[in-house]
Amino acid sequence: MSSVQSGFRRTLQQSDFDRFAVLSGDNNPIHCDPEFAGRSHFGATVAHGMFLYGLIYRALEEAVPGAGMLQLEQELMFPNPSYAQDEVEVLVTPLPGRGDGSRCFSTVVRKQAGGAAVVTALGSARVSGAGGAAALAAGAAAAMAPAGAPGAPGASDEELRGLRLGMRARAERTLSEADLADYAALTGDRNPLHHSDDWAVAHGFAGRLVPPPLLASLFSDLLGTRLPGRGTGWMKQTLRFVAPAYVGERIAAEVEIVRLRADKDLVNLSSVLTGADGRAICRGESLVLVRNLEAPAG
Repeated sequence: MSSVQSGFRRTLQQSDFDRFAVLSGDNNPIHCDPEFAGRSHFGATVAHGMFLYGLIYRALEEAVPGAGMLQLEQELMFPNPSYAQDEVEVLVTPLPGRGDGSRCFSTVVRKQAGGAAVVTALGSARVSGAGGAAALAAGAAAAMAPAGAPGAPGASDEELRGLRLGMRARAERTLSEADLADYAALTGDRNPLHHSDDWAVAHGFAGRLVPPPLLASLFSDLLGTRLPGRGTGWMKQTLRFVAPAYVGERIAAEVEIVRLRADKDLVNLSSVLTGADGRAICRGESLVLVRNLEAPAG
């Protein structure tokens, strides 16, 4: 396997943030409202974390050409913001595999600022290079355990800006062919698992799959608009994909607060996506910053 780094460059635009807000439902003002974002510690609107994940996913597809790449895991943290007009470089680098036939990559989004490289998204990915449904099923048992927590839950404060342990938010959505077309136009996604029923069926699925970043955008919507709410900033995210999600299927997303750290304005939440039949599709955990919350949680 090649160990050569690969990827592409892209200049981010406010129109990208606005289009992703419509696609995901996440109209968090740190992404879409220049006046609000200007008052926050960011100083200007910033890219959605899951939009950056969509660019990473495209780079992973291009690193596994022609295979109908199937993603099993993604870990991400966002140490610095990406602003409109930033030219970012999206890079993926092969890592040693796990001996189970999957392929692992480091994933990075970075920009130049003040003559130095500044990382805005950093993480790792595990994918199956052959598309097949068997790879997803094989990893499901291990992934049923809670995902490796970004800042594993420990001692928790009782309350933070109106937030309390055990608070939950839930939403349901059916992702359509039009949603996939908008996602592909925005990110450059060309994975045949998402765009060819014949390819998906030939690899053991019932039809086309929803791209993982578009699935994860359901969490983006909940976190950025419901719990904790408008003004939330995404710091870290783990995602483990344990079952396929199909175009046209009703999918439920739920997040639950599992830890509060008032001294740092940080909140940990567990997250899960379930299909119409109740099966788990994705499990993970989020770490978010609530310093800029528009209003205390209700």
